[in-house]
Amino acid sequence: MLFKPKGWALVAVVLIGVTALVALWPGQSAPPVIGGAASLDRGPATSRSMQGTAPDGQIRVLGDSAASGSALVVDVELRRFFDYHLSAVGEKSIEAIRAEAEAELDRRLPTAAATHAKRLLGLYLAFKTALVDLERRPELAGNGVAALRARLVGMQQLRAQYFDEREVQGMFGFDDAYDLDAISRLEISQDNTLTELQKQQALGALDVARSAELRDAHDAPMAVVRLEETTAQLRQNGASDDDVYRARAAAFDPQAAARLAEVDRDEAAWKVRIQTYLAERDRLGRANVREPEQVRLAALAALRTSQFTVDEQKRLVAYER
Repeated sequence: MLFKPKGWALVAVVLIGVTALVALWPGQSAPPVIGGAASLDRGPATSRSMQGTAPDGQIRVLGDSAASGSALVVDVELRRFFDYHLSAVGEKSIEAIRAEAEAELDRRLPTAAATHAKRLLGLYLAFKTALVDLERRPELAGNGVAALRARLVGMQQLRAQYFDEREVQGMFGFDDAYDLDAISRLEISQDNTLTELQKQQALGALDVARSAELRDAHDAPMAVVRLEETTAQLRQNGASDDDVYRARAAAFDPQAAARLAEVDRDEAAWKVRIQTYLAERDRLGRANVREPEQVRLAALAALRTSQFTVDEQKRLVAYER
């Protein structure tokens, strides 16, 4: 990703993905004890949704990576690695997901570091499961600013039951700082006891207190918007794909430019598929104009199924109009 979503919105929805784990250990109100993966059903090597992708998270070690005593770097990249594998929840069992992630850790890390990472993976799974129970607490319901702060505090307290302070700071520290800053700004904006001037002063104080990393993360979305405005102007002036790539690489880096180019290609391919579908839909409508409505609807459904996945069909609504 090129930037992080708006912090307060992230806090509001941070548990949405977690609730998918509720079915993993149904009926348990306390975090389960997660054992080793030796007896687990490993299932297929890769989930369908993950085919053609590279695992998120640049997991690293300190020292000689070939030495068994190398120390695992516990940071947000390790957590992203965990989340990448957990994105397959719904396609595969949690046991198969864990086994697959552990096998990848064994391939990529020295023995001691892999053992450490696998222990943290087990704790992370237990923590995510416990979050489901946290979300059920009625005092945390809703998207009001008080509920957002209470959920953030609740998650922080829950983490302390699974990870030590260094692990918490490494895997969650930046996100916590980002979300706390966003919630504080939301509280100020919604505080009716403050005048507009007082609100601006309070927000300015938060600006001064921001770390450089937090400031960059906050400014990144607008940087992307400005870059894409520049990109659109370049294309209107006849710039080539290579010109656009160079402009993006200069603004960000070659990797980000390559990802944006891939998004462009995907979007262009999608538009072609939509135009092909709409043309075929209209042709089908003319051919079946005298058929009963049930027959016409069945033919249209068959056309959609033949050209789009179930998830893609959800996007067709906007184009059907």
